[in-house]
Formats: sequence, structure tokens, C-alpha cells
Amino acid sequence: MTTIAVESPLRAEVRRLIGELNDYLLTLTPPEHCFHMTSEEMAGPDTTVFVAREDGIAVAVGALRRHPGGIGEVKRMFTIPAFQGLGIGGEIVEKIEAMARREGLKRLVLETGDRHPWAWRVYERAGFTRCGPVLDYPDSPWSVFYEKDIEEAQA
Repeated sequence: MTTIAVESPLRAEVRRLIGELNDYLLTLTPPEHCFHMTSEEMAGPDTTVFVAREDGIAVAVGALRRHPGGIGEVKRMFTIPAFQGLGIGGEIVEKIEAMARREGLKRLVLETGDRHPWAWRVYERAGFTRCGPVLDYPDSPWSVFYEKDIEEAQA
């Protein structure tokens, strides 16, 4: 059974997931074009980390980072390979969006890699559309950007 809950990124299992994500991203993207957050950065008050567990084992992670102007950023999305394709990433994105809406954020944005078509599917299924560079990310051929207006979806 898969559960998704807010957890500290400083827990050993969550650090492991973040480490696996970093290692994997570096096989696809040059280090100077990777925009990683450390576990310590993710533990800051502007970020909430969601962890999916399967029978108690941490198998996926994703985070909501808040920015000025009512903008939320989807960060650090990763599912270990054995659990990819099961919809867990999409469930984490739903949790991130629900929290962002509850907090009154107006827009969600994200940066992902140019070699991540499986990630694009997760975001597009969740209603995100491609856009130009967001926040302070550089316009780079290594990056793909997405956005979703969530203000009108609020009750």
C-alpha cells in the first residue's frame, strides 16, 4: 500500500532518495545545468517535502517551494525505478497542488530536464503547460519549463 505524507528531508531514507535523484540527474544533464536543492535547503520554512512510501519504504519524493508573488515551485520530483510508471509521481503532484491551493498560491511552476519525457507526461497529465523560463532559471537548451494557473481552481 502506498502512502504519501509530509516528512523531513533530513531523515536518512529521504536523504537517500535525494542522493539517488542527484546521481541520476547527473547522468542526463551537465552539473552546471542542474538546479539541485540539498536536504538542508529543502528543510527550510519555504519548502514542504512529500514522501511516498510503499509498505513503509520510501520510494518517491517531491516538494513544494514557495516564492514571492503567490508562486509555488514543484521541486525534487523522483520515484525510484522499481516504482516508476505506477502513478506515484502524479499523486505527489496532486498533493503539492492541493497544498498550494489551500495556501492561496496563484501559480505553480517548475524546471525539468530536456531528456525527461516521462516527467513531462506526469506534469502534462496534471494540467501543466510548457512555458518560457520561470523564476530566476536561465534560458537553457538543457531545461524545459512548465506552469499551471491554480488561482481559478480555488473554491
